[in-house]
Amino acid sequence: MRELDVSEVAQAVEELCITACYDLPPDVVRALEEARRMEESDVGREIIDICIENARVASTERVPICQDTGVTVVFLEVGQDVHLTGGDLYAAVNEGVRRGYTKGYLRKSVVTDPLFTRKNTQDNTPAIIYTDIVPGGRVRVVVCPKGTGSENMSALRMLTPAAGPEGVKRFVVETVDKAGSNPCPPIIVGVGVGGMMDRCALLAKKALLREVGKPHPQPEVARLEREILDEINRLGIGPQGLGGRVTALAVHIETAPTHIGALPVAVNIQCHAARHAERTL
Repeated sequence: MRELDVSEVAQAVEELCITACYDLPPDVVRALEEARRMEESDVGREIIDICIENARVASTERVPICQDTGVTVVFLEVGQDVHLTGGDLYAAVNEGVRRGYTKGYLRKSVVTDPLFTRKNTQDNTPAIIYTDIVPGGRVRVVVCPKGTGSENMSALRMLTPAAGPEGVKRFVVETVDKAGSNPCPPIIVGVGVGGMMDRCALLAKKALLREVGKPHPQPEVARLEREILDEINRLGIGPQGLGGRVTALAVHIETAPTHIGALPVAVNIQCHAARHAERTL
């Protein structure tokens, strides 16, 4: 049994919060560069150039890629052979968020009560934490700051099984079409299919962590991803909603078993600043 002090988790989360908000992952930069080559609109190409330059400046000057540094979503994979010591794991994650958002001069956007007082917590806690128990003696920490410009454009629908792949396709394309310029395209579209209502929403968010453009390992699902992406990019919304060929950089679908009478589908939209960083302890 390996022992791991939760203070190491706090330190990792602190550093990952800053890294995620300052450094756009290389796969996202490559996807933007490819979108620049594909885009036929002069205005669209100029916007993508600005997105790429913005990422370069953020990384070089050590400032946030976007002013909305989001709610901190943290995915933990905890090895079953790890014994966590030194305190509460979730308290350590929130301590890391608190320190990271303070030291990194990142905007604090979390409010305590969603309905009435809406008082800011002043340190971006609490984080939204998802934990999986996995084999082994390691802890994997993934930090994903999620802004609301794209999150607010996300949607969930409980389809009937008869809707099938075509029904899923229609719902995803309709969701992106309705979103228009609001999520700051070019976007990445995470889609969850299966499970129940809550599970498919989580699948859609996890789909955003996949390497941009990497196809699903199941050929039928990969084909559906390509078909949906093609339809989205025929909408003509374009970069920042000003028209063009590239509305989305990728569509990623994740699936899970579901009930015989159900076909839940969730769409989680991510803006071009697809921020996440990870570390294994």
